[in-house]
Amino acid sequence: MAVRLSVLDLATAGGGVSPRDALLGSAELAKHAEDWGYGRYWFSEHHNMRSIVSSTPSVLAGFIAANTERIRVGSGGVMLPNHSPLIIAEQYGTLETLYPGRIDLGLGRAPGTDLETVRAMRRSPEASERFPQDVRELQRLLGPSTPGQAVRAIPGEGTEVPLYILGSSLFGASLAAAFGLPYAFASHFAPAELLNASQVYRERFQPSEQLQEPYMIASMNVFAADTEDEATLLHATALEKMARALSGRSIDGDRAETEAILRSPIGRQALQMLHYSAIGDADQVGEQVTAFAEQAGADEVMVAMNVADLPARIRSYELLAQALPQGALEAVSGD
Repeated sequence: MAVRLSVLDLATAGGGVSPRDALLGSAELAKHAEDWGYGRYWFSEHHNMRSIVSSTPSVLAGFIAANTERIRVGSGGVMLPNHSPLIIAEQYGTLETLYPGRIDLGLGRAPGTDLETVRAMRRSPEASERFPQDVRELQRLLGPSTPGQAVRAIPGEGTEVPLYILGSSLFGASLAAAFGLPYAFASHFAPAELLNASQVYRERFQPSEQLQEPYMIASMNVFAADTEDEATLLHATALEKMARALSGRSIDGDRAETEAILRSPIGRQALQMLHYSAIGDADQVGEQVTAFAEQAGADEVMVAMNVADLPARIRSYELLAQALPQGALEAVSGD
């Protein structure tokens, strides 16, 4: 089975890596990913998290597009309840105007943060209830203008930036199917409903102007290294970091405290969240990613690796590309 590969970047800081270093590292990784044939490079929107500095995917997408030539760039995703559809249409319409044919707009309905931060953004927790209507409004703003249209996204209208629905539940799968949009499942941290969501999406899919056949992306953690022991250590580092974050502790802390967290229910929760992880050398991760794509019924696997060590991250993506060579770069806009 040929597996399309793409990159989900959390712009990981901490462990001696500053936010600036993390963002410059993203540009370096993106250049390599383009050379290795990865199809797209997405950033996820998070707020108030010290170790993840991808709070503004639109800015980062522009930065990556300016430092690459062919790879598609965008959001995985914009948390639409945090924004007005008009502002997002203008942002991604501007990007499409500058980098035509290379911009993706993935949309999620979660806030990507805690309730206190939602209030700091001057948004209501109830804003997520308008997600379907906001997606439709965004489609209209990015589509051709209509007679009598009072509000227009400039730039933006007529660019028809491709939309993707993100999710980790059956709601997103059902919505993507009903709207005839590509669907991306966040199985790199929310694995529970992956298989059910994949089935619902494919069974209920309705063709649209953007997409005639269902197209599903499933995300997976990949920890590849030259040896299995090195890869296992990378996975352990990511697990510790996630467990500490879930417990509300700083990512750098006392070893004994970390081990206690890992033995707690929070540690077990973190391990479950990383359920879909490929760990090993090039051959091992290649086999695991291929098996995951087949199990999930995924047209594309979006690879995540939440480790701050840039050389280790770059090497991981390189080894996976060696195991599953992508050949000539394909446009993978979901159509």
